[in-house]
Amino acid sequence: MTVELVPSAVPLAHWRAVWRGAPVALASGYEASAAASAAAVRRILERGEPVYGVNTGFGKLARVRVAVADLGELQRNIVLSHAAGVGPATPVETTRLTMALKLASLAEGASGVRLETLRFIEAMLQRGLTPIVPAQGSVGASGDLAPLAHMAATMIGIGEARFGDRVLPAAEALAAAGLKPIALAPKEGLALLNGTQFSTANALVGLFEAEALLRAALVVGALSTDAARGSDAPFDPRIHALRRHRG
Repeated sequence: MTVELVPSAVPLAHWRAVWRGAPVALASGYEASAAASAAAVRRILERGEPVYGVNTGFGKLARVRVAVADLGELQRNIVLSHAAGVGPATPVETTRLTMALKLASLAEGASGVRLETLRFIEAMLQRGLTPIVPAQGSVGASGDLAPLAHMAATMIGIGEARFGDRVLPAAEALAAAGLKPIALAPKEGLALLNGTQFSTANALVGLFEAEALLRAALVVGALSTDAARGSDAPFDPRIHALRRHRG
């Protein structure tokens, strides 16, 4: 069953299904807000006003204006400069969950990202192309910068990605999946890096694995009590009604 992502209204069960490998697709109806968001970025550029991350540098270079001709390179560079993770690759299931979370977030239409960029992430998920994201890197309040940079780097044909059972250079993996590297528009590199989707994905994985352990513990406890011919008196509902503990 394909999981349909409704921006800002995805139930927990859908994220669990994505983690378990279910196909992903964006729900219809997000296009207008996403297009309006991208149009807002174009209007900023037309006015020529300095806006952080759109036509200025980043961090200490926030007051440095960037020429219009270099805006695409600016977005590419912020991705490459932050793709500095280390360690083993993040599990495919967690990376897919990260991508789906990022897709749903951007589709809300508040980040200035174009429709074609959203559809590119959707296509990667649908065709089974997963970026290789090192498990260690910068995460936190200003964004899971390193992991999301590795995800975005795959989109522009840099780094490595898994397609099927093979790990390939990103450009080759994209070609094998029938995709071409995307050129990031103004603001898009910043939008792809900002966010805590990597942290959220790992937190969800922890929750889902804890749920599985809890279910297993309940079954093991019940079977052990039965095998030992133990008393069921401790489970009398009247005892637990007095305790008033939920569940």
